[in-house]
Amino acid sequence: MADLEYSRADAVATILLNRPERKNAFTLQMVRHWADALHEAAKDDQVRVVVVRGAGGAFCSGIDLDELTSVDPAPLSRRRMLTDEVHRVARALEDLDKPVIAAVQGTAVGAGLDMALMCDIRLVSESARLSEGYIHAGLIPGDGGCLWLPRLVGVGRALELLLTGDVVDGPRAERIGLANHCYPDGELLTRTYELAARLAALPPVAVGFIKRATYESLHLDVRTHLNMIASHMAVVQSTEDSAATLAALRAKRKTGVKRSEPKLPE
Repeated sequence: MADLEYSRADAVATILLNRPERKNAFTLQMVRHWADALHEAAKDDQVRVVVVRGAGGAFCSGIDLDELTSVDPAPLSRRRMLTDEVHRVARALEDLDKPVIAAVQGTAVGAGLDMALMCDIRLVSESARLSEGYIHAGLIPGDGGCLWLPRLVGVGRALELLLTGDVVDGPRAERIGLANHCYPDGELLTRTYELAARLAALPPVAVGFIKRATYESLHLDVRTHLNMIASHMAVVQSTEDSAATLAALRAKRKTGVKRSEPKLPE
């Protein structure tokens, strides 16, 4: 079995971290395959949603410490290990205009938690244990934790979690906004793929533009955002994807078919 497996079922692709004996700690080779899988999902028009999950009851315990022993201790070499290797996943995710769901059960620590934070949506199990944890090794978050965590839980709470390295369980992760939803352990994957199927059924062009506009707008003022979104809207409305969706909606209204209310997440 490969340490990282990529597969597709219908419109949903899955990236499975598959080193359960090491709580799915990643190697540099796994990172390369991880980024390659995301690039493959981006190019495949059949893929509309990506799910990232771990095998054996854990999500990811960060980088395999054995990898660090092979890195030249010179500062420039250590820096390149992050910029040229580990950060490949973050860059690939930033380029992917398709929703990415992290299904987190068990351990998600250090860079393992950072890998979940950089996904678009996080679903966790009640048994999940999430921690930045770098501080306990005398390190700083090396894979974007200082960027994504404050965006999710606010600066004050993020600093508390980053500085203490405290462990957050699944229910608390949901309460503080670290996770979108928390489910019983036995339901996590079912709920994850239910959500993935719902997202995959939506108009893909609109989904991609919504995701891109949301992230871009984190850096924009109101006027710049509105100017950008006007251009995006003009492009989306000109696509066959939008026309077909609008035609189907009009057909339902003409035939008197009631529009189903969106189901609220539990």
